[in-house]
Amino acid sequence: MKIGVISDTHIPDRAKSIPNDLLEALKGVDMIIHAGDFAELSLLDKLKSVCGNIKAVSGNMDPAEIKDQLPEKEVFKVGKFKIGLMHGWGQPDKLPGLLAEKFKGDNVDVIVFGHSHQAINEKREGILFFNPGSPTDNIFAPYKSYGIIEINDKITAKIIKL
Repeated sequence: MKIGVISDTHIPDRAKSIPNDLLEALKGVDMIIHAGDFAELSLLDKLKSVCGNIKAVSGNMDPAEIKDQLPEKEVFKVGKFKIGLMHGWGQPDKLPGLLAEKFKGDNVDVIVFGHSHQAINEKREGILFFNPGSPTDNIFAPYKSYGIIEINDKITAKIIKL
């Protein structure tokens, strides 16, 4: 399974729309994960038009209408692996530790998160921590980005710069 991973789109605050090259890339995936901070609910509908299989959570900057429709935290299975999904909060360097605590006992293999706008793809204590960065904003990061996670008999993940 090929999964497109995005977060911190902040549309229309940081960009008028999602980049066209990202939308084209997402047409070839089996699932899209959005780790929060949509800012506008219409983006969710746009993503559903590209791929019907969407997993998403709300972020700290999302308005009430999004928080009412999307959970703060989600855990789901893809094949034999469990993925934890949550936007995150607080200091960027503390995110992996805070999220590890939030998913303690969920036995996840991957934690997908956002918030910092800084791409992360690293394993800690057997868990892959994956932040795709932001495809629309690089004020807190050196580049705009998204991610691809591929799950077969193992998990491979990569950050793609825009």
